Amino acid sequence: MLAYDFMNQAQPQGKTMMLDKGLGLNAVDDLLATAGDYISFAKFGWGTAATMNRDLIAAKTAKYDAAGIMPYPGGTLLEVAAMNGHYDQFLVETKALGFKGVEVSDGSTQMGATTRDELISKAREAGFFVISEVGKKNPELDHELTVDERLDLINSDLNHGAHYVILEAREAGKNIGIYDANGNIIDDELDALAANGTDQLIFEAPLKNQQVALILKYGTQVNLGNIAYDEVTSVETLRRGLRADTVGKV
Repeated sequence: MLAYDFMNQAQPQGKTMMLDKGLGLNAVDDLLATAGDYISFAKFGWGTAATMNRDLIAAKTAKYDAAGIMPYPGGTLLEVAAMNGHYDQFLVETKALGFKGVEVSDGSTQMGATTRDELISKAREAGFFVISEVGKKNPELDHELTVDERLDLINSDLNHGAHYVILEAREAGKNIGIYDANGNIIDDELDALAANGTDQLIFEAPLKNQQVALILKYGTQVNLGNIAYDEVTSVETLRRGLRADTVGKV
């Protein structure tokens, strides 16, 4: 039972994707003890999973999985594997390490639409939960993507089997995707991208003002991503109206 359980009102809660940039096993244990119930996905950021011992990665994925959290390697690792012709090996190793999902993206590389579709389909066929990502890591390249192009990618990814689509914002959450140079939401772009609903969208929102704005706009069920491991509980208090920004508003 939660402390102050009488104050916790049951509400539909969205997915929270937490960014694991290289936590050790003890840190994972502490995270699960304090905030494990509020994490849906544990993303092993970009290519960090390829820098650590296989047994350590397998131990981490097992801990997340046992806690009901889906672990998956960052999309950049998949991009590098696909770019170098190692995608089949990547899928085999990803499964062997205990990851349950993969992220298909082209944020760091150039990838044709057909290739992107094939990567999603092949990952689904291999039994993975697929999350795709729309956007570029380089702000200049990201700014070249129109809202219509982003919408086309979102719809195509979902049609080819992606379970969720992430809207790119990186760790900084500024000058990229739906955010301006100060990290504020560009409302008309957000409204256009969410026109068909937000159930299968995950908004990368590393900054508190972004988390607050999205929760107030779409409710507690909005899906948020790129949440730092030490900010998961803070996000949960925003969802529950237990922080000044959302008290009496959710």
